[in-house]
Amino acid sequence: MNETTGSAGPRSALAEARKWWTAHVGGAVDQAEVTERRREDSRLSEHYLFMTAMSGGIAVLGLLLSSPAVVIGAMLLSPLMGPIMGLGFALAIGDWQWLKAALRTLVLGSVMAVLLCALLVFLSPIQGITSEIAARTRPNLFDLFVALFSALAGAYAMIRGREGAIVGVAIATALMPPLAVVGYGLATWNWTVFSGALLLFVTNFITIALTAFGMARLYGFRANLSRGQSRVQSVMVVAVFLVLAVPLGFALQRIAWEANAQRIVRSEIRAQFDTRAKLDTLELDFAALPVRVEAVVFTPVLRPEVEESIARVLAERLGEEVRLELVQYEVGTAATAAERAQLSAAREQGERAASTRAAALAVRLALAAGVSTSEMLIDEPRRRALVRAEPLPGASLATYRALEARIAGSEPDWRIELVPPPAPLAVTIPAEEGEAVLDLVQWAAQRSGRGVVLTGPAAQAEAAAEVLREGGISVQLQGGGAPLRATWAQEGE
Repeated sequence: MNETTGSAGPRSALAEARKWWTAHVGGAVDQAEVTERRREDSRLSEHYLFMTAMSGGIAVLGLLLSSPAVVIGAMLLSPLMGPIMGLGFALAIGDWQWLKAALRTLVLGSVMAVLLCALLVFLSPIQGITSEIAARTRPNLFDLFVALFSALAGAYAMIRGREGAIVGVAIATALMPPLAVVGYGLATWNWTVFSGALLLFVTNFITIALTAFGMARLYGFRANLSRGQSRVQSVMVVAVFLVLAVPLGFALQRIAWEANAQRIVRSEIRAQFDTRAKLDTLELDFAALPVRVEAVVFTPVLRPEVEESIARVLAERLGEEVRLELVQYEVGTAATAAERAQLSAAREQGERAASTRAAALAVRLALAAGVSTSEMLIDEPRRRALVRAEPLPGASLATYRALEARIAGSEPDWRIELVPPPAPLAVTIPAEEGEAVLDLVQWAAQRSGRGVVLTGPAAQAEAAAEVLREGGISVQLQGGGAPLRATWAQEGE
């Protein structure tokens, strides 16, 4: 009798809890309204496609620029959360037409975003793997949990009508940046980046959809399924979570191993040298076979034989074969001496690179001006280069200015001045759209250091003179008829 009562107690309490939940929590939700909003968010529309495209473009540019702020902006614009949540709610109520429509919306939007991002990367002059891109190529179990908790918050907000929290959910789940990285991997044919980012996106969207399904069922959204079919459905949901969790768990374990391996390598190298030695740089390539370790050590006592022993110890502790490349520099007996040696070497290397670049610039300028390098002025400390060009057959003022602009464009840190050869100035400045001609006259006058005489209509001449004077040029005005003409002022005028 007591055993029956004892077993009935928990069952009764559970039944009461379910009854209370159904009446006071699930019953307070307007399921029809929530379902209709989710259907609306899942529809394929012009707004959805446009916002997906804009979000993808912003995301890939933010990734290439390694700008977290721009990437966050793309997350906020992305409408992908709508069809993904729709998948979960459609699965919960067993509406297969809605499920297929939401899946179609998600697939079309995702494919469009990937292709657009791939096109932008293909056309971009910047295609290096930035830290923002690399961060989305190695998903792990933590990413699944981020998507899980974010989806719980998002589904709760949608069901309870508190959709202001969706902004934070969109940032946390980050659906668009992985798709943009997939496009990057496609454009650069980088399978590692492509597959890693695709796994992260699939992890996020499946976790969000299944979590939305679970929350919808918890709040009383039901399908017309038998008890057995509902159990099969629940088992399949759990199985999908496990299928995702296993590879992501292994990825997390590998990341933890690499972090520990880096600590071991650092400690073993330091242990083999004098306490006064300094480990300057350490780089590990875990993707290489065997694992490659490159290190630079500043030490008062060189130990050429230590490299082999360190590699052997590292292989034993890490459980993997290691190829060590250790560079040793003999320096003074203090850490500050090592630092001074390092800074001195860096300065010398920088100065050599700057001198080489200045010499290359001098050669290019000399070729453009038709002179020898000895006839040029190169002020390396002030980053200024001056050359007076020789007359080139058929060359006009615009030609010399274009040559200067081309070289200046390749050396943005330098002030490049190419002085055109002495020649008469007889330029006509049209009354309409004469800004480009006037700008050319101003450039020639600044480079030559000469004044300008403007001859023509008074109003037009005065307006042009004001522009030239703002550029520090001496201007004389002479009356005359149209068109306005510019000539050099005589020396001494």
